[in-house]
Amino acid sequence: MSADWNTKYGTRRVRHDPPTLDEAIFAAIGITDDQGQQAEIAAALMGMPLDVVQAEVKKQARTNSRITATRVIAGEQGAQRSVVVERRVVRRFGNDKRTGT
Repeated sequence: MSADWNTKYGTRRVRHDPPTLDEAIFAAIGITDDQGQQAEIAAALMGMPLDVVQAEVKKQARTNSRITATRVIAGEQGAQRSVVVERRVVRRFGNDKRTGT
């Protein structure tokens, strides 16, 4: 399908935004945990040289490792346990504000 086509309301055009390298790396991270394979997948998606993509994958892995720190709590007798914190989303509707009347 071409970018322009005629309709009864006039000519229509579709804007095409190719994905960024960060988006391609994000997709590759969702597929595999191996950095080499992530770089190959992202390079194939973007049509870029592998060495350029490998450098960017290493940069993102370095920043992601700083962001996602694991919390470990020492319990009884020095045993360690992990703590998982989940955020629960509560939906509130407009009629919840009225109470008792």
